[in-house]
Amino acid sequence: MTSALAPAPADRAAPPRGGGPARRRTPFLSLPEARWAATATACFLLALPLQLTGAPAWTWGPLYALTYAAGGWEPGWAGLCALREKSLDVDLLMVVAALGAAAIGQVLDGALLIVIFSTSGALEALATARTADSVRGLLDLAPATATRLGAGEAEETVAVADLAVGDIVLVRPGERVGADGRVLHGRSDVDQATITGEPLPVTKERGDEVFAGTLNGTGALRLRVERDASDTVIARIVRMVEEASQTKAPTQLFIEKVEQRYSLGMVAATLAVFLVPLALGDDLTGALLRAMTFMIVASPCAVVLATMPPLLSAIANAGRHGVLVKSAVVMERLGQVDAVAFDKTGTLTEGTPRVTDVRPLTGGDVDADGLLRLAAAAERPSEHPLARAVVDAARERGTALPVADGFAATPGVGVTATVDGRTVAVGAPARLPTAATGARAAQVAVLAAELEEDGRTAVLVTVDGGPAGLLGIADRLRPDAARTVGALTSLTGTAPALLTGDNPRAAARLAAEVGIEEVRAGLLPEDKVRAVRELEAAGRKVMVVGDGVNDAPALAAAHTGVAMGRAGSDLALETADAIVVRDELATVPAVVSLSRRARALVVQNLVVAGVFIAGLVVWDLAGDLPLPLGVAGHEGSTVLVGLNGLRLLREAAWRRARTDASR
Repeated sequence: MTSALAPAPADRAAPPRGGGPARRRTPFLSLPEARWAATATACFLLALPLQLTGAPAWTWGPLYALTYAAGGWEPGWAGLCALREKSLDVDLLMVVAALGAAAIGQVLDGALLIVIFSTSGALEALATARTADSVRGLLDLAPATATRLGAGEAEETVAVADLAVGDIVLVRPGERVGADGRVLHGRSDVDQATITGEPLPVTKERGDEVFAGTLNGTGALRLRVERDASDTVIARIVRMVEEASQTKAPTQLFIEKVEQRYSLGMVAATLAVFLVPLALGDDLTGALLRAMTFMIVASPCAVVLATMPPLLSAIANAGRHGVLVKSAVVMERLGQVDAVAFDKTGTLTEGTPRVTDVRPLTGGDVDADGLLRLAAAAERPSEHPLARAVVDAARERGTALPVADGFAATPGVGVTATVDGRTVAVGAPARLPTAATGARAAQVAVLAAELEEDGRTAVLVTVDGGPAGLLGIADRLRPDAARTVGALTSLTGTAPALLTGDNPRAAARLAAEVGIEEVRAGLLPEDKVRAVRELEAAGRKVMVVGDGVNDAPALAAAHTGVAMGRAGSDLALETADAIVVRDELATVPAVVSLSRRARALVVQNLVVAGVFIAGLVVWDLAGDLPLPLGVAGHEGSTVLVGLNGLRLLREAAWRRARTDASR
């Protein structure tokens, strides 16, 4: 057992916890689409009463013109750009329909179309902005400036964006780290929970890597910058947010393919609706009005908006609760999962060892409490995770620890110290030298074998050169692991599998605790990929949940990969489809349930949009559909499906997802 000199955890002042970042919400009117829509609406509301009360046209005419300009220029320009690329955009059709209505004297109807259509666009922009808000609120942590050290230790405050690889940076106590780098000098506890999900501050010293945006504790650190500001962990995550807002789900892509053909067909049908009655003797105004009405009600804008708002809203809601879903594609795939595979260490377990057994040797002069007391006193100056586990176990029992003298650590062997005048050594049984022979040596071997058989790490404690007993240390199971496994079993209809590189005994013991039956242990990374391929070959859509470097190939190979935000998160960010930023395992089934809810809303929206379009088209062709009613019906359905999708932004949607997942 390797240990390193460091103050005991109790002797270190805990740095202030960063806590959750302040929640930021983009104001609605800060969006250009919202401002233009608001301007168009305001002008329309001013013009409408003037026209209805019989005021002169010069009072309300300019207001309607401003309505058309404010609400229509942006979609019109986008439509012209699409037309230049030989693509017919629905936005352009809406603007043409509005202008056509104005051309035949239906100025109010065209203005109403512009107002409702621009409002629909503003709602979609709001959903996209709130997606970015939610995840940036978790990860927008890096400071704006940093202290760069020059020749002769001269200090210079520079913008973080101006730091270059190789620069030396000073991070004072209580400051946030400005760049990804490596410690050159100093030692401090760094709170990196917002990046890796580790619940406790991590001691950083010479040679250790630190991340931009993490919170320094009580010590000063000198760092060498190892990544440009554009390539830090936080910067890459922000890029993922932007990609998440822009990526289209498969359903959306299908709709866009159909939309081109549909739009061309709609233009042809509109011409037919105009020309055929005209050829049969209908008057020009009546034929044009019917054609404009047909174009409006048959346009597929409600169908287009049916898909993205629910998926983007689900991404935003998951982001607020610590799950970064990289794209709408991923959010849709999460709801398709019907098989789950877990890694063990750092995923189902916390990656934090704890003492599970205290086994004094029979016939010795040290009982269980005394054995733990001596071992903890000797390990107290050590920074090794197993040493912390021993010290924590003693403190949990209320044991007062004496001061140890002559502490020394031998890498790969263990530690020695003088406690109450006795020489105490703690370390690996196979490497720690002892004077034991005969029965006592045999007893040590038997106890060590029993502990290892149960999946524990055996630690030998010697006193004055002779063995006094052994400690069993194991990783701590996450409190919500069993509940998460049960929830995913309920959602998918099949119990998750355990894929781990750990030994079979430890894997089997943990699987039994959480309710997993299928266990594959001792796997190399390529073996995990092979196991995922086998499940997919059987027709399953597999979600892999892992935490580190050795899980990356399986995360990439799976239908959906979910990474826990712990050590190795750099690679996890590159390979996983979603990241549990706060390391809350229970959010995994919740986000699967939320995805299924989003998919259900997409289907619901498509049905609503289809019914409205079909009904209005039949009314216009078979009867006499007034243009205002056509505008209100069609664009009202667009607003309706948009608002229906935005329901998933609410806190109640996440609570319902967690409730559904736990059933």
